[in-house]
Amino acid sequence: MNRPHLTAEHITRQFQIDGEPLIALDDINLDIAQGEFVTVVGASGCGKSTLLRLFAGLDLATSGTIRHADELVVEPSLHRGIVFQEPRLFPWLTVEKNVSLGLLNSKLTKARKAELVREHLELVGLSRFANVYPHQLSGGMAQRAGIARGLVSRPNVLLLDEPFGALDAITKARLQDELQEIWAKENITMVLVTHDVEEAVYLGDRVVVMSPRPGRIREVVPVKLARPRRRTSSDIAKVRDRVLKSLHATGENTRPKGLKSADDGSHAERAVALAR
Repeated sequence: MNRPHLTAEHITRQFQIDGEPLIALDDINLDIAQGEFVTVVGASGCGKSTLLRLFAGLDLATSGTIRHADELVVEPSLHRGIVFQEPRLFPWLTVEKNVSLGLLNSKLTKARKAELVREHLELVGLSRFANVYPHQLSGGMAQRAGIARGLVSRPNVLLLDEPFGALDAITKARLQDELQEIWAKENITMVLVTHDVEEAVYLGDRVVVMSPRPGRIREVVPVKLARPRRRTSSDIAKVRDRVLKSLHATGENTRPKGLKSADDGSHAERAVALAR
């Protein structure tokens, strides 16, 4: 692997629920190379989305460090874009204006911002829809707008939190392919969280398999398959089966003494909501 571009070092994230500590992530260590496409899978509540928020600088670890290009991540940055499961578009703004929000804190000139918005609407195939409003878009088109907003600041890392989870199978497959094309064209580092093992294997250079709460990395599965990939290939199936086997592995998920995991007692459901 090339020199790490995005790094998690001994990351623990702990929440307080009813005055008691609950561990969402426990001693996470992960190095991601420049231009790598890493996917993360695991059961609901294992801390996948929490890890993504830490990478984005939207949340801070209880202990450990996140580094991006050797700099500590302690707050959001235009160098790290993020795309959520829901497009989160403002209904009173046009597609163009929604995408331009990705440059809100940029020091670029107004003309350069407008140019970047146009370029990224073209990149995701929405040039003809710049002046329409979110309610006029299909689910797939709205998600394209969300991806454009995540990319418009020209980040060198794009973080994706189940961006296709709410889409139908045909739209999801099409957007997966479009995302791969963007990744290859832009040479951008991508980290995608998903519940969909097929998606994780199809898109990823490596698949990070998370254990149930408290979230730990159970295994990192390499996907040494040439691109473009064929979804129905036997090689894809072999990697998928390995990931599924790792996900379904049994055994005690040990934890440091003195701290409760989110599986303990009556606090579990509330912990899941925090540690998605």
